[in-house]
Amino acid sequence: MLRLQMLRRNMPRLSPALSPKFLMLALPAAVLLAACGDKGGGQHGMPPAPVSAMTVATADIPVDYEYVAQTAGSREVEIRARVTGILLKRNYTEGGMVKAGQSLFTLDLAPYQIAAAKAEADLASAEASLAQSQRQATRLKPLIEANAVSQKDYDDATSGAQVAAANVKSARSQLNQAKLNLQYARVDSPITGLASRALKSEGALVSGPDVLLTTVSQVDPIYVNFGVPDSDQLKLRNDIASGAVKLGSDGKLDVQVKYPDGTLYPKTGKMDFSDVRINPSTGMSDSRAELPNPDLALRPGMFVRVHLSGAVRVGAIKVPQRAVLEAPGGNGKMVYLVASDGKGGTIAQPRPVEVGDWVGDSWIVRSGLKPGDQVITEGMSKIFFPGAPVVLGPPAGAPGAPAAAKGGPADAGKAPAAQDAGKADAAKAAPEAEKK
Repeated sequence: MLRLQMLRRNMPRLSPALSPKFLMLALPAAVLLAACGDKGGGQHGMPPAPVSAMTVATADIPVDYEYVAQTAGSREVEIRARVTGILLKRNYTEGGMVKAGQSLFTLDLAPYQIAAAKAEADLASAEASLAQSQRQATRLKPLIEANAVSQKDYDDATSGAQVAAANVKSARSQLNQAKLNLQYARVDSPITGLASRALKSEGALVSGPDVLLTTVSQVDPIYVNFGVPDSDQLKLRNDIASGAVKLGSDGKLDVQVKYPDGTLYPKTGKMDFSDVRINPSTGMSDSRAELPNPDLALRPGMFVRVHLSGAVRVGAIKVPQRAVLEAPGGNGKMVYLVASDGKGGTIAQPRPVEVGDWVGDSWIVRSGLKPGDQVITEGMSKIFFPGAPVVLGPPAGAPGAPAAAKGGPADAGKAPAAQDAGKADAAKAAPEAEKK
């Protein structure tokens, strides 16, 4: 009765609707709602979020790269005639395999055969002149010793023999040139490989080395050319220098080729070249790998993908990609750790991290984590603010997930019933209050 009188004195301007009967009906419901808000044990009145976590550990993780590439012959030879002539015959099957030394084209031989025959005749004439000059010098030698001839006659005979010997050398070189031209009229392949189509047909005039006849590509072994982005090359070089990444004993990356349909080429090779210069138009460094190709399954000009492996990241930390979140304000990446709240409970503690490459469905974490940290991997959607209470276990909705905490949404539906019960009790107490 005293409480009702005090309420009347403190609220003189209340409308008739806010009568003592109404206040007595509303108080039990208000007390019940306040009690429901206090139950739940979480900060800000929220229940702990069920989450799953993994314990961070270090491991040696393979380092892999994959790039678009194109095949090329390990030796690409341009076939050109070294002499001028009419093309008489093609001696190979276009697109087929040719052997080293095999004749590919034949030019008209007649002019070069005639030139060789003339050079042989000139050589024979020069040799005959040399023999005559030598005999003359031999006859005059005893006579000059007996002072039977003049010194001039002997000197002329000796000089004539020397000139004849020089003429023989010149004639012999002319003959060698003629024979070489005759040999060049038969265009041979210098290597074993696949010959391309003929660019000149029979009857065409070939004006020497400026005319390309065909090409021959050596395809066993075969080259695979590709570009490595400058950023990847820089990271790999820095990681190797710091010891974070180690290569194999030979210091080269292993290379495997994927066909355009995704199937793997069975042979593997090595990366044997990487240009120190960066292509300014692409921002990439030209690189090359060499692979065996005994069955000629790879042909020059094919577009493939190369998979580089053989390097190992030492003592790396790997976490699932779903556990890595964008930091507020776009300032890098972050994860949530399970940490103690100092009162016997656990909270979600944010931790900024620096991530590196993707490995399957995980991030490589370069910095920010240490072995033993517990990273939350499931249930991040239930963490509404840093430091929110969490409980380790299956996420909500997963098999084995804990039931909803008391005082949470599950108990909220009980409030109307409690209010009705409170109203009923207040209605019973109202007449007694009025009597007093």
